[in-house]
Amino acid sequence: MALCEIHMSSRNALQKMTSFMAIIPEQTTDPFPVLYLLHGLSDDHTAWIRRTSIERYVEDLPLMVVMPNTNRGWYTDSVYSPTAAYETFIIRDLIGFVDRTFNTRKNRDGRAVAGLSMGGYGAFKLALKHPDVFCAAASLSGALIVGERFDENEERHREMHLIFGETVPESDDVWVLAQHVHKSFPLALWMDCGTEDFLIDQNRRMHEHLIALGVPHHYSEHPGAHTWEYWDLRIREALEFLKESLHI
Repeated sequence: MALCEIHMSSRNALQKMTSFMAIIPEQTTDPFPVLYLLHGLSDDHTAWIRRTSIERYVEDLPLMVVMPNTNRGWYTDSVYSPTAAYETFIIRDLIGFVDRTFNTRKNRDGRAVAGLSMGGYGAFKLALKHPDVFCAAASLSGALIVGERFDENEERHREMHLIFGETVPESDDVWVLAQHVHKSFPLALWMDCGTEDFLIDQNRRMHEHLIALGVPHHYSEHPGAHTWEYWDLRIREALEFLKESLHI
């Protein structure tokens, strides 16, 4: 196993050099699956490595973990800035680079996506919007009803407006995307949130929404808040779920 920081050239949707962390398994003749692990609003591509034991949790698995840096971009193509096309960067450029460079399983059955907070939103949105790309998604304390962030304060409203516009488009709204789950591409969905987390109400409502829609998913909540101590525990559970979907 190797831990690397990889720098991609500026020939991508962001039009700038960008970096990602990668945990690369021992090389075998068999292609390995990839977990794309997304950071939260105030973090970067190093956060999962610095704040959890993710490296230790996957060290014996035939699994590559890719942790991109998407700043505060909400894993979305900004409606105003062509150089903040974070969704296109991940779906087209990052996955393309990883599949060209490493011995990966180059189909949806070999890819999962997970994340915390903003990254939980990103994981569910990307998987629901691109079920031909991912077979599974995990959200840890996800900010899943993203439109509610507009109402927090004036500064947050301005920030969200620069990304989404006046309101969140249906194509970026997890609540709406869940209503159009593609039966040809069944997704394995896992979500968890701490009972003292400020996002617990959003997660409970999304859970009830998925039940009402008949969308299969795992939901759990445990005592805990919006903290790395909580996510370090829960990522181990998410990995167990994702391993089954990735057949490892």
